[in-house]
Amino acid sequence: MGERLRFEVLGPVRAWRGDDEIDLGSPQQRAILAILLLQTGLPALPDQLIAAIWGGAAPRAAIGVVRSYVSRLRRVLDPGHPTAVIESVGGGYALRTGDLDLTEFQRHLGLAREARRAGDAPAAATALRAALSLWHGTPLAGVNGDYAEFERVRLEQLRLTAIEDLAASDIDSGRHAEATAGLAQVIGEQPLRERPRELLMLALYRSGRQADALAVFEDARRLLADELGLDPGPDLREMQRRILASDPALLAPAAPAPPSAVAAPGGPTQLPPDLPDFVGRDQERSLMAGALTPSRASVPVVGVEGLAGVGKTALAVHLGYEVAADFPDGQLFVDLGTAGEPLAELLRGVGVLDTGLPESFSERMALWRTLTTGRRLLVVLDDARDAEQVRRLLPGPGGPAVLVTARQRLYDLASAHWLRLAGLEEDDAVALLERIIGADRVRPEPGEVRELARRTVGLPQIVQAVGARIASRPGWSMAEARQRIGRPAPGSPVLPAECRAIERPYASVLERLSPAQARAFRLLSVAEEPEISLAAAAAVLELPLGHTAALLESLVDLHLLVPGDLDRYHYPEPLWLFARSRTHDDDGPEVIQAALSRLARSRTSA
Repeated sequence: MGERLRFEVLGPVRAWRGDDEIDLGSPQQRAILAILLLQTGLPALPDQLIAAIWGGAAPRAAIGVVRSYVSRLRRVLDPGHPTAVIESVGGGYALRTGDLDLTEFQRHLGLAREARRAGDAPAAATALRAALSLWHGTPLAGVNGDYAEFERVRLEQLRLTAIEDLAASDIDSGRHAEATAGLAQVIGEQPLRERPRELLMLALYRSGRQADALAVFEDARRLLADELGLDPGPDLREMQRRILASDPALLAPAAPAPPSAVAAPGGPTQLPPDLPDFVGRDQERSLMAGALTPSRASVPVVGVEGLAGVGKTALAVHLGYEVAADFPDGQLFVDLGTAGEPLAELLRGVGVLDTGLPESFSERMALWRTLTTGRRLLVVLDDARDAEQVRRLLPGPGGPAVLVTARQRLYDLASAHWLRLAGLEEDDAVALLERIIGADRVRPEPGEVRELARRTVGLPQIVQAVGARIASRPGWSMAEARQRIGRPAPGSPVLPAECRAIERPYASVLERLSPAQARAFRLLSVAEEPEISLAAAAAVLELPLGHTAALLESLVDLHLLVPGDLDRYHYPEPLWLFARSRTHDDDGPEVIQAALSRLARSRTSA
């Protein structure tokens, strides 16, 4: 590939190679590119792309037209390597390379959050100005469809919140004039939005303009009454009260919250303890934090999918602590895999006593949404099995946000923003090994440690288990550890403790599979390499190609197989070794030999 690609969605959808803008062709092709960019590396299914182009009026040959548009995009984005930028993955398409202005915007928002928590208002303002400088018009301009419209609304809310946060940082930095100008822009665009008026009152009051500050309140009161028949909200009324009382605290910047403060007094703080050795996931955390911005009329839902043991819960909990200051009414956590009655747990979390729990489930749902509407709550729903389970637990709008972890994507959960969690980057896996084993043992043998990290394929539970084993053997060098650690061949009389720890999550996944899925997962591992074609898999399983493809794609959805090009699939190496051991234990040598014979015949006939 040549120069790195750059993409823009915070305005008209555009692409650049170096300083040269790429002609993306028709609006339909731009719409497809927009969807792929917003998927942040995850596959976009044909139905999503069709909806982006035609909405509900798709022609009969829509899938063929989509393929044609994707082919043209591949050629214009990288003529020399047309499939390197847009890959065919799991029946859809994924864009795997390039820099995106939205990602950079969210990175600056993350820097601003950290600066605010540290009490550094000027640094927060600098980061927010850098974030807002990336905007160049209406996001996704010219892209149609429900998905794009939802993203456009979400991104606009992010921009408005960033302007408000910038004003708050400018006020705390003594830059009242700059804050007033930015707030006037938001009020002009969103006259019914109350937070910019509250901040404008504070900026004017600190500038010695008490009468003007109170006039802002009166203007808001009249507008809300005329347009909605409502009174100003509690925050706006509290600002008026404090100005009328000449509250001396209004003249000083707000003190930064202490590091341990994660919620206002009385707010629930149910997150499990954070991992002391948490490393990496910087891009994922930035994307997720940006997507959690509360909305007046909806509830932002961010889903994390991935293989059992890949670190979904650890990431959700770590992010929960990072964004806790943005959810001062509390953080709720429910393990859906073990909770007896999740909704009752959530209601107790917001203060409902057992004696106050309604009898019927529908009444409990109504009470839950009533009590949470308008409250800045973060709700973490861990290990969700299906979309209906999550839908029943969604809080009311206007403040809450929801984090969901699941072993596979819940495709029928409307408007959720999904992130597929893979293994750690190699540098992060090395850093985690160093924390567990100790820098004094790791740093003298960097090559050996990197090889250990590569063998773990970045899966945190493997890194943890391998690191713990090496830490328990202080006499081993890293070279010796690399030679000693590994799964023994199937049938070995002893399975090392670290292998049991590594494979425990995989065994729990196997228990959830149908008999056909479990058989396919085991038998396809008999080959001497962890990769197999669709035709060879059909021969091993003695099934038609269509049935085999559906079976393999279901294993891809569960992250037990990884799709490749030309109808090929492969196991991540730790899963391949686990599958081979289970085939040995569950199926036996006769079944394995028969599968190998079918595999050999399929290759001979090919």
